[in-house]
Amino acid sequence: MYFSKYVKIYTCCLALLGFSVGNSAAQQAAPALIPMPRSVKTDTGSFIFSSNTLIRADVKAQRVVDYFKGQLFSRWKFNNKVATGAAENAELVITTSGAEQLPEEGYRLSVTPAGITLTGRNAGLFYGMQTLLQLISGPVNGAVAIPCVTIEDAPRFGYRGLMLDVSRHFFTVEQIKDLLDMMAYYKLNRFHWHLTDDQGWRLEIKSCPELTQVGAWRVPRIEFGGNTLPPQPGEKATDGGFYTQEQVKDVIRYAAERHIEILPEIDVPGHSMAAIAAYPELCVTRNKDIKVNPGSSFAKWFPNGGYEMYEDNSLNPTDERVYTFLDKVFGEVAALFPYPYIHIGGDECYKGFWEKDAAVQSFMKTHRIRNTHELQSYFISRLNKIIQSKHKKLIAWDEVAEGNVKDSITIMSRFGEKAAIAQIRKGLDIVLAPGGNGLYFDYAQSASDQEPSSHGGDAPAWKAYKYNPGYPALSAEERKHIMGVEACIWTENIADVSKLQYMMLPRMLALAETGWSDETVKDYLRFAGTALPLHLERFDKAGINYRVPTVFNYTDSTIATGSFRFEVVQPPVPGARIFYTLNNRPPGDYDHEYTTPVTIIVPKGKTITLKTIVITPAGRRSIITRTVLDNSNKSENQ
Repeated sequence: MYFSKYVKIYTCCLALLGFSVGNSAAQQAAPALIPMPRSVKTDTGSFIFSSNTLIRADVKAQRVVDYFKGQLFSRWKFNNKVATGAAENAELVITTSGAEQLPEEGYRLSVTPAGITLTGRNAGLFYGMQTLLQLISGPVNGAVAIPCVTIEDAPRFGYRGLMLDVSRHFFTVEQIKDLLDMMAYYKLNRFHWHLTDDQGWRLEIKSCPELTQVGAWRVPRIEFGGNTLPPQPGEKATDGGFYTQEQVKDVIRYAAERHIEILPEIDVPGHSMAAIAAYPELCVTRNKDIKVNPGSSFAKWFPNGGYEMYEDNSLNPTDERVYTFLDKVFGEVAALFPYPYIHIGGDECYKGFWEKDAAVQSFMKTHRIRNTHELQSYFISRLNKIIQSKHKKLIAWDEVAEGNVKDSITIMSRFGEKAAIAQIRKGLDIVLAPGGNGLYFDYAQSASDQEPSSHGGDAPAWKAYKYNPGYPALSAEERKHIMGVEACIWTENIADVSKLQYMMLPRMLALAETGWSDETVKDYLRFAGTALPLHLERFDKAGINYRVPTVFNYTDSTIATGSFRFEVVQPPVPGARIFYTLNNRPPGDYDHEYTTPVTIIVPKGKTITLKTIVITPAGRRSIITRTVLDNSNKSENQ
């Protein structure tokens, strides 16, 4: 399957604000593109595209042309002719000629009433085609009007990533491909595949078959959490799954066709309970009763920070059998994945069992290792040599940068600006993925208790959008160590695709613009008020789940006033209906429908509670906002 249902459906729907054939006002409007290009110059008029439009392409551009034709035919049954070489009457020209001077991944797109020219090479040509697809709306009478525009574009960062944790909950190959299609549409180019953790080992390793025979399956649990019931005697492990190496090769090919590279993650030395369940000799305790963790019940968390594991989930860094095992695993991973980096996790390694083990303490004394933090550094250094022997580079989470870093490694930085600056000033290259800046999509999308269960905290879309990775404390030379940005989706509380979509959207679109667009062209009012509603409309029509924006930016507020004008400029999603109540009851589609501005008078000494909800044409509902309009004496005295 070369084209996913996502991109097929996206391209059929409206991509321009109010645009349709013959609508001259809309033809002059700025296009609702996400991510926003580096330079956009609009003009009057449009080019009329139909099945009769002749396409001319360079031989080097043939793959992009095939992609484009697939989109046109699969959705609108357009079956345009394609000519190679010179074609005087060609109206859509896709060429690599003149692309030598363009930046990496850059492109140039020109639309005039006479025709369209797209110039680029490799990934740049592909991304230019994604922009062209966003400019195309559904046909009217067999034709599509594309507005006249000149676009010069290139990304801000070379690494624009999205991480999906498939260990806590498994997602199928087809679901992964659908996600890759969505990433490509928004010009994201790195898929970080978190393949192993305490809750499941998802990658076939032929030299270690029990990793998937045992480690890929856990006892079923409805939801993870601190009170998750451990595996019970005789309870069968039926929840899980894994990818064969042939399936992984298929996904890698699919991603490469969309100019997405895949970063595999094998999480060690901590978060290794699934591997230990398969091979108990890999941990200090060698406990043969350890099972794949069905949740997070094997840790006791303390109010002042820190935690204690009830079961051993860390590999033994002093046992040579561990390094023999890792050589086998990372040998197969390196042979399978073309991307030059392998992610080894390295985070949240529980060291309590190391500290209690006499053999480990003796090893540390012999090798003059002062503490277990240095022991982890010893482990990372040895693993780094294994990875380098496979002609790969090691990337890991922040913890591996603690202390005196002597190895050549790359950091995926999630702890914020202070940590990132310290890592860069150690001379390390980094990818920025700070949860505190809105890039953990497993966090709730607001502080409301109406949000679905989440990993904790809240990360609204605006926070991911307004995040600027170019920290001002860094010099221009230091900023060169920033490879790019990534958002993470940990799936402890995400069991299926519907919730994955809800948690990811619309935040992924904010990520796309943060990773691609220069700060000089980013504008949250344009993004949220003009571009985003049209893309949400496409999701709505496509049957893709997403978080519906609320009427107000806040979800719960109190306003001291005797009069409030309830006015909505436009619904958050085109065609959506807004309902409200004034009696503190939750609104539904049977309550007052907002059609025109309403002035709400609050009697002296009283309060009125305005609650609102947005319901999209497909029936998706926003969470309910609550605005207390307070005209009491108390509010007057405050």
